[in-house]
Parts: sequence; structure tokens; C-alpha cells
Amino acid sequence: MIILVHDNNKVVALLNAGLEPMDVSFDKHIATALIAVAKQFPETLIIWCHKAFVNSINTDLLHSIFHHKRILASYNPSELNYLPNQIGYVDREFYLKINKTVSYPTWVTSSNIGGVNSSVINSLVNQLNPKVSFDYFLISLAKRAMVNGLFCYSEPKLLKTNTSVLIETPKASTSDLFLFVKQHYKWVWVFFLSMCYFVYERKIVLFPLLKSLFFKRLSQDLNLEGVVVESTKSIIEKKTIDVIIPTIGRKEYLYDVLKDLASQTLLPKNVIIVEQNTLSGSVSDLHYLKTEDWPFTIKHTFTHQSGVVNARNIALSQVTSEWVLLGDDDNRFDQFLIEQLFSQILCYGVASGLTVYLQPHEKQTFFKTGQTPIFGGGNAIIKSSLLNTISFNPKYEFNYGEDTDFGMQIRLSGEDVAFFSDIKITHLKAPIGGYRTIVKQRWVDDIIQPKPSPTIQLLYQTYYTDQQLLSYKLLLGLRSYKHSAIKNPMTYIKHFNKQWQRSQFWSSKL
Repeated sequence: MIILVHDNNKVVALLNAGLEPMDVSFDKHIATALIAVAKQFPETLIIWCHKAFVNSINTDLLHSIFHHKRILASYNPSELNYLPNQIGYVDREFYLKINKTVSYPTWVTSSNIGGVNSSVINSLVNQLNPKVSFDYFLISLAKRAMVNGLFCYSEPKLLKTNTSVLIETPKASTSDLFLFVKQHYKWVWVFFLSMCYFVYERKIVLFPLLKSLFFKRLSQDLNLEGVVVESTKSIIEKKTIDVIIPTIGRKEYLYDVLKDLASQTLLPKNVIIVEQNTLSGSVSDLHYLKTEDWPFTIKHTFTHQSGVVNARNIALSQVTSEWVLLGDDDNRFDQFLIEQLFSQILCYGVASGLTVYLQPHEKQTFFKTGQTPIFGGGNAIIKSSLLNTISFNPKYEFNYGEDTDFGMQIRLSGEDVAFFSDIKITHLKAPIGGYRTIVKQRWVDDIIQPKPSPTIQLLYQTYYTDQQLLSYKLLLGLRSYKHSAIKNPMTYIKHFNKQWQRSQFWSSKL
């Protein structure tokens, strides 16, 4: 391990693991020095930190934080980051509203303290620009590499718990922000960013906008395949798994799912089925659960209460194994599914993972395993200990957002969700699926219908920053205008604002 110490402007020292100076020449420019050190020491962990944090480095936990080579972790004790909050006008993902009390997945990095394996820097060296400020260098690296398999975190454990040091975080200018957007997003977003500044802050940012147009978007296709992932984290102990399946009216499809589970090279311990039928006096028609022999225990619950959120929570309350696979009653998969899931969990050291989940006519377009901002209730594996603090939120029942909310609960608890690009579950999307009970929403009789759906409003209010929520509102309003019968712009704006207010009202009532 090598520690690169800086004062925001230049490197002031290189230290070894014992915090002793190293007799190695180094460039004063921080990013250049980082690249040079990575080249000279190709298989080591490089830690960077501001000189104010040198004595606060939590060296005892560095091995557990960087448990495989494709991890970049940093931490900023301050609530203010390098990029201003206005980055939320552009970015749509759940990586900006960071929980700084736990390990949290995000590309928002900090020069205060952080680290990465030198093999990552060496693999990407031709895609890096050391001439920019160190914070810009780091955040550009994380933003582009995260979607290509680099696991990026805000990690408070980098500092000792009794650390009370605070320093002034370097701040990006408005021009830096526009440059970052132009280099890391599609070109149209710099114009949308300027529109948000005008609409919400009454500012005209013409010069930063024009200046950014002279720059090209940086390559987003970074290759980390040469950095082998082999986690040292002890994430699996018993290697037991339960499978939960909510079902309603899909007798034949569910039978096929059970047959696929029965053929697994690593069998589940329990298959937990929650069958729903709202008809009074109805009984289960899943006779094959008892008439056939299955190589696992089937826990079957029959309920007249409909709703996938309720069904999943009933099933999750019956889980007894170390891991649980969240499934659906119209999935198909090969005999190696569970074995492959455990292999990837062990490799990446994560507590939750998603598979590829496509319909038969769809083709896979993304092939890189890594962090993901999404979550799916029909194709996910999670460690069962997480169920002590998380569950599916009944506020989302009979609407949208429950899967995303569940995934966010995982991340806010300090765990991560990975996407396994080489494990596939086919989603048949059976025609008799979905919400087959007609549910009258409380807002259906409103004269002014809420927009967006109150559950989506609730989701974004919970997990978006203020700027992300405002940006979503503006974008939704612009897109809805094309399909609106109201063509007078001023009349439409008034009407849309009323719809937004009704959405906020009902989201607060959920």
C-alpha cells in the first residue's frame, strides 16, 4: 500500500502502510503522481488523502474496504461536494443523495481521502486526463468507469470513528459543471441544464454553456476486463437459499418454475409460494404441490388478499435460509441458476444481485457486470439478514415503485446491489399476469388528475435530491405538453402545476 498525501494543490509526501516516508521521486501534480505511482507499483493499493487526514486513516479496515481490485472508495465528511448540487438537474440516477453514515454506491468521489488499486489506473491510463484538477480527475474516472464494472463507494470507514477533522472541500465552478456535463452526458443535457438554471434560479448561464460546446464527450466505453475480481470478503457461510414466489392465476406457469427449481445443481432448501385469489370461498388449485414429490420443502400460503407487495412480505417472513431468491411465477431458467448466483456473490462480495431479465423476444444489449441503480423483485438474490430491517413498502401496493424502493432500502442499509451480466432468467410475461384485481385508486375521482403517479412522486421525493426532483418535474412537463390537449403554453403550465400539486398531496397521504 502507498499513501499519496496532498494539500489540494500538490503532492507533499508518499507514505508506506506504516505512515513512514518512502524514498520515491514523485510529480507534484496530484493526478500525474497517482498515474506514475500506479505504473511504478502495478499491483498495489494506492490511497490518497489530504494532509489533514493522515493521522485519521483507518488502516485496520482498508483490507475489508478494498476486498477486490475493482473497488474505488472515497469519503468526504462535509455535506458539500466538489460538484454543485445543480448536477442533479442532469443526472437521473439514485447516486447523488448519499447516506454518508454507511458505505453507499456513488460515483461522487472526493479528494479528501480515498483509494483504488493501481491495476485500475493502469488499465484506464489512456482514457484519463491528469491535467485537470484532482477532484475533476477522480469524479470523471468514477463516473465513466462505474458503468464499466468499477465498484465506487462513499465509504466513511476510511476514517477512524473519532475523526473530527473538517477541511474546506474544493468547489467546481459553474463552467466546470457545464464542462463535466458536456464530457459525460449527451450534448443535449448542457442545454437542459441551462434551462433549469433559468427556470428555477433565474440565472442566465450563457458563457459556461457556450464554453462547454467546444469540448467533446469523453469515451464512456472503458475496459476493465484485465482487472481480475476475486473478493476476500466472507459473504457466504451456509450456502443455503429459499425461493419466494407470489402467484395468482398461473397454475401451469408456476409448475414450470418449480420444475426448473427441481433440476438445479444446487437445490433450494425451501420454496415459499403465496397464492392469491380474491374470490370469496375460493380455494387453492395448485394440487401438484401435494400430489407430486419435490426435492425441497414447499411452504404454501393461500390468501384472499391480493397485491404483490403483501404477498412478497408474507413470503419473506417465512424465509429461514441464509439467502433468498426473489422469483416470479412466469420465469424460466437453466439448471445452473442458483450455483451461478452463489459463484458471482462470492466473486464480488455483495449482499444482493440481479440477473439479466428479458422476455423471449428481447436481446441483451449490456454485458458488463457491475453496480446498478435498479432493482427487480422477480430476479434478485439477497442475503436474508437484510430482512431484519427492510421489506416491501405497502404504500406502493397496486401501483409502481415497490421494487426500486426495496433496492434503495438495501443501499441505504450499507449494502450494494450488483448486476450479473452472464446469469439469465427469462421472463415470459404471461398474458394473465400483473394486477388482475381492479383497484380504485383514491385519486381517481379528482377533477385534476395527479401527475406523476403519487407513488412515483413518493419514490422520487424520498430518494432524489431537490434538484433532481425539480429537473424531473420540468422534463415531465415538457414531454407531457406534446400529448396535451391544452396547447396554450401559459394555460398548460398552470394546469400541469395543479396536477403536480395533486400528486404531492396524494403522495403525502400514502
